[in-house]
Amino acid sequence: MEITFEQLTHQNFSAARALDRDDIPESFVDTAATIMEITDYGYENNLIGHTYLILCDGRYAGLILLGEAIPWDTDPPEVHQQPFYRLMGFVISREFRGKGVGGEALEKTIAKVYEDFGVRPLVLGCHKDNPRAAAFYERHGFQKTDYMEGNDCYYLRFPRP
Repeated sequence: MEITFEQLTHQNFSAARALDRDDIPESFVDTAATIMEITDYGYENNLIGHTYLILCDGRYAGLILLGEAIPWDTDPPEVHQQPFYRLMGFVISREFRGKGVGGEALEKTIAKVYEDFGVRPLVLGCHKDNPRAAAFYERHGFQKTDYMEGNDCYYLRFPRP
């Protein structure tokens, strides 16, 4: 299994829209259209990070956005007063789940953002009713905090030494 990436652009956006995520509510993960809007906002405002289409053996398998965070009042205090990245829009197409694609894509994306832009803490929100995703993030070094934004519990991952 080979995991590779393409930067999400308006030219390949149709591949992002075609990902099979019908069983994942929008309250769990933003739509491809919303991720494209966030990506455009990041480019327009010179925010660092990457939005990738994830490919597995040359087939589109998912979408991930990891970029410079705009601080929110609801962010955990551990990241106040310091730059950090926010993981958003991470979704794996149904047929590729449970095969290690998500874990490898997540770790490779983190490594690439660190390489290109520097090492910072990571923050993500995981819907309180999505225990499978919560367990996935915990397996990848994210720790649940006591902080929430809407229905999302905040998870933090500090850089590994």
